[in-house]
Amino acid sequence: MDNHTQTTRQEDVTSNPAPLGLMGFGMTTVLLNIHNAGIFELGSMILAMGIFYGGLAQVIAGIMEWKKGNTFGTTAFTSYGFFWLTLVGLITLPKMGLSAAPEKLAMVAYLIMWGIFTAALFIGTLKLNRALQFVFASLTLLFFLLALADYTESVAIKHIAGYVGIACGFSAIYTALAQVLNEVYGKTIAPIGPMKK
Repeated sequence: MDNHTQTTRQEDVTSNPAPLGLMGFGMTTVLLNIHNAGIFELGSMILAMGIFYGGLAQVIAGIMEWKKGNTFGTTAFTSYGFFWLTLVGLITLPKMGLSAAPEKLAMVAYLIMWGIFTAALFIGTLKLNRALQFVFASLTLLFFLLALADYTESVAIKHIAGYVGIACGFSAIYTALAQVLNEVYGKTIAPIGPMKK
């Protein structure tokens, strides 16, 4: 009787879901932070982006990353997708009369927890590429600035946070489009920095 087992390897031919997740995050982040910078009011455009592109598209990308065995991508995209959905809930539930608006300290705690989570993921990007390092470093700063703005009720800090958020969002958009273009052309069209060994 032959006790040797034969293993088969299945080649992964699925596409890279990271650009979808990064675009959902990046575009929604830019638009929300244009509001935070004081340029236009918060309205249905941002809320719809938060539900469908920042929210659902990132969750889908996270599930696709799980299928590819990418723990970092699964955790990041799924978490930030649900971040956008919770943020929309925090804004809309009180308006619909379904819940009281969160207290100031509750929102500060919410933003600090997301800042801590993002800082931990930033440490993970030190083994990845420079572009992702910038995305996560600037996002960590953004969460803590927003928490400080809420705590101090400072419009100036909120506006500064808005501009940091715009830069963070555009860096995610760049990283997404760089991955798409580099794959389509089969060479580096837009550099994202070397992967750490």
